[in-house]
Amino acid sequence: MPIGWIYLSCYNDNQMRTNQDFGKAGEDLAVELLVKKGYRILDRNWRSGHKEIDIIAMDGNTLVAVEVKTRKTNKFGEPDIAVGAIKQRLLVWAADAYVRYHNLDVDVRFDVISIVMTDTSQIIEHIEDAFLVTVR
Repeated sequence: MPIGWIYLSCYNDNQMRTNQDFGKAGEDLAVELLVKKGYRILDRNWRSGHKEIDIIAMDGNTLVAVEVKTRKTNKFGEPDIAVGAIKQRLLVWAADAYVRYHNLDVDVRFDVISIVMTDTSQIIEHIEDAFLVTVR
């Protein structure tokens, strides 16, 4: 941040905690869905530096890196729209680090679970193979 700038958060500590709790609730729903589908959960919130994968699971012999996006409304578009090119690249790098760290020889797939969660309902969409990875 340049000298002389003041950082003003639009969230107070309670709002930030509430948002974190909301995100964790969405991830809990996503894990529940994946387990019901027969996935084996390996890790949650796995980090490599500043890169994070919300859920790492096995679907048969395929390692699945899952990004979970939870929103209170889809007023500004579906939650999965937030997984843009930069986030995709970070997920690929993090998955590569996970595979190398654990010395795995598996195919890797990238899924997105989109959740719109209101006080009265939950809409969950699981998008398998959400984006393609190009190797350069």
